[in-house]
Amino acid sequence: MCLGIPGKIVERHDDRGLPMGVVDFGGVRREVCLAYVADEVQVGDYAIVHVGFAISKVDEIEARRTYDALREMSRLDELDWMKDVADGAEAT
Repeated sequence: MCLGIPGKIVERHDDRGLPMGVVDFGGVRREVCLAYVADEVQVGDYAIVHVGFAISKVDEIEARRTYDALREMSRLDELDWMKDVADGAEAT
């Protein structure tokens, strides 16, 4: 199963010509490659991120719906790790 998680882009920069950014996943920040969506996203936008690559832009409403779905899924014991991401997203 592949899972893309929405995150808020909080910083953009170039790394040797490659568009990169820092994305906030409910309080957890990670550096992400923005090459696939470089012309579509700005700081403050949300993007779906899969294995370190932003693969599509989403609006805040869709990001919140995804966080809600992750929160529901986190009620299953084997998916407990999702709770931290979903709960942290409410704080942003």
